[in-house]
This record gives sequence, structure tokens and C-alpha cells, in this order.
Amino acid sequence: MYRRVTRCLLTSHITGRRMMSQQNLHGKVAIVTASTDGIGLAAARALGHRGAHVVVSSRRKGNVENAVALLQSENIQVTGTTCNVGKREDRESLVNMAVEQCGGVDILVSNAAVNPFFGNIMDSTEEVWDKILDVNVKAAFLLTKLTTPHMERRGGGSVVFVSSVAGYQPMQGLGPYSVSKTALLGLTRALAPELAHNNIRVNCVAPGVIKTQFSSALWHNEDIVEEFKKQLSIKRLGTPEDVAGVIAFLCSEEAAYITGETITVTGGMSCRL
Repeated sequence: MYRRVTRCLLTSHITGRRMMSQQNLHGKVAIVTASTDGIGLAAARALGHRGAHVVVSSRRKGNVENAVALLQSENIQVTGTTCNVGKREDRESLVNMAVEQCGGVDILVSNAAVNPFFGNIMDSTEEVWDKILDVNVKAAFLLTKLTTPHMERRGGGSVVFVSSVAGYQPMQGLGPYSVSKTALLGLTRALAPELAHNNIRVNCVAPGVIKTQFSSALWHNEDIVEEFKKQLSIKRLGTPEDVAGVIAFLCSEEAAYITGETITVTGGMSCRL
């Protein structure tokens, strides 16, 4: 009898925790940049399934409309707009829309990134560096600056930057891009203590080789894929969903005591101690 009661209570507790976990972002508003495919879309879906109202964006209107329709078909609360994060007016419009239409901002997932250059880093131009740093680093900071006052008004929030394993171990041919991703690791550490007193946490994820359109030049080449797999403990390339789950965790109350950290999502690739 005692065992049956204990088992029943334990099962009820676990089930309750699971149900609570599934909706642990209910009532939250989450802005996710570059969120119409790949990691961004997967992150929006993961946050939405946990109860958040997600605001998706991309530079192309058609892509935004497709993403909104997809998420709505999964019963996710979603609002979408076009946004080039490299433009001040677009950043401001994105945040203002979230506040006016959704009631505020609780979460920012800064995922947008560009890489207009592949080759020897010494052949990269000033224009290449300007574009990469403007979008991958400066825009991430400026969006944080725009959103955190709204988070503060709602009692706190969470910022997650999407970096890369290249931020720890620069990839050949991707020098400027790798440097920009290293900068996000530093930005995470710099912002976390300054925003903590407003109950705003700042964290980062560093994905390895994930099967997205952005990284297709890598995983479409079978020889390159096999070389990458040799460095992995889990012998497969990652999926956007592998990263999205970590992002959703960092945005939840389950990560309430985590800030200033970077979680690598690499399948066991050795990139740091």
C-alpha cells in the first residue's frame, strides 16, 4: 500500500513538472531575430510551444509570412515583421511593434548573422569587416539596449546570443566571421553583471556544425562532413532543434541562476576546457 501511494505521488509530481515545463513561458513575449528558418525558426517554435508569444522577423516579407503561417498551424501565438537588424530604423520598429502589439518584451534571442566572405583572413576588406561586425556584434548589442528597458518594466527577462563554436576555434576561411562570434562571448560576459541588478539574465549558445541553409556549404560536402564527425562524440551533425532546446531552457525559470554563460552545442567537439 505504502509503495503504491509513493509511486502515485511520484508519478503525479513528475507529470506536474512535465506539464509545467511545457508551458513555463506562458505570458512571455519573445523576440527572435532571423527566425524564418534554421536555428531562429526552431528557437521560435520551441519558445512558442512553451507558451511564449513569439515575434519572428527576417529581411524578406515572403519568408516572414511563411514562418508565421507555419507557427500558427502549430497553435503558437506569433507576430511577424520584416527586419534588417543592421538598420537602426528596422531594429526600433521591431521592438516598438512587440511592445505595442504584444504588450512588452521578456526575451530576446539575437540570432541574426551574416558572412559575406570566405578565404584568407588577410584578403578580407574593410567593407567585409564593417558588415560582419555591424550585423553580428553591434546590432546584437543595440537590440539588447532597446529591449532591456521593456524587460525591466516587466520585472526582468532573458537575453540569449547565438554565437558559434568558431568563436572558440576559428574555422579556416571564416576568419572575420569567427572573430565576430568570439566577440559575442565577450559581450555576454560584459553585459551579464550590469543587467543582473534588473533581473535580466544574459547568456549565449555556441552551436557546432548544424544542418541549416546558412552552413550548407559545409555539410553538402561529404568529405568535410566525415572530417567533422571524427571530432564529435555524437557521430552526427546537429539539427536546429538541438540548439533550440538549449535556447528555450536558458530563457526559462529553470535557468534562473544562470547568467554570463555560454553553452556549447557541438555533439562533443572539443573546443574549450
